[in-house]
Amino acid sequence: MTANIVRRSLCAALGLTMMSAFAIGSAHAADPLKVRFILNWKFQGPQAWIFLADDKGYFKKAGIDIQLDQGSGSGAAVPKVASTAYDAGFGDINAITRFAAKHKGKQPVAVYMIYNQTQFVIATPKSAKITSPKQLEGLTLGAPANDGAFKLFPAFANIAGFNASKVNWQHMKPNLRVTMLKQGKVQGVSGYQLTVLFDAMRVGMNPDKDLDFMRFADFGMDLYSNAVMVSQKMLRNHPDKVKGMVGAINKAFWEVVANPKVGVDAVMRREPLLKRASERDRLMATLKHLIISPEMKKVGMGGIDP
Repeated sequence: MTANIVRRSLCAALGLTMMSAFAIGSAHAADPLKVRFILNWKFQGPQAWIFLADDKGYFKKAGIDIQLDQGSGSGAAVPKVASTAYDAGFGDINAITRFAAKHKGKQPVAVYMIYNQTQFVIATPKSAKITSPKQLEGLTLGAPANDGAFKLFPAFANIAGFNASKVNWQHMKPNLRVTMLKQGKVQGVSGYQLTVLFDAMRVGMNPDKDLDFMRFADFGMDLYSNAVMVSQKMLRNHPDKVKGMVGAINKAFWEVVANPKVGVDAVMRREPLLKRASERDRLMATLKHLIISPEMKKVGMGGIDP
């Protein structure tokens, strides 16, 4: 399916009238609030709307001077926002829940749900014929230490009915995860399905022919995923700026849905060495598999079903 066809189907299904769900305030702050924002990952296609909001001055219009930094995982963003090393970020709501259980009242607050479908998976070689979670027992799996799927693995095991303590783990840098799987140094890896899929393509694998993906959602663990979050301090002291930041991202999101090219352009301005076609594919796959869903159409972009 081409980017144009996907774009037309998304716009038709959702209706661009949703653009007005959050309006950006027109007031200019005399002294813009400096907001340090950490992303879930490197500068890539799926962050296009945040970059576009910056490039088009939507944050500035909301009285925000934003600093966008690359992240090292959806879970890693949570403690950094909680500690106020960052004022806001984009990360896993399940990691927020886990943090809240240990540090009640200090957790970041999710204010705008973007990934309303989880893509947590265990990827294994197709030749291994792993189709049941129980078959993971005795294997050595690989994951970055901050990987969201790794963090949730014990809960997944509990729901799916197998013994997580019988699974061995080896940690590595995110960019080496699929490489180690290809080399046979681990027997499976955890992660976001789209991340693993594109990394597999990057190292010369054919995901359709070489890998099986065991989705947590298919075995009873259907969760929300990444959301825009803010620190307790920012929400308490600057609720107007939180509203303005959400409005800026929302406005840019719908512009990217209407014209993905402007989003990819915003990505390429930050990382000129990236492959434009790959980032467009990442962006469109993220829209299709992580964001656009029957629930999203029902509750609205950024919303949740309690």
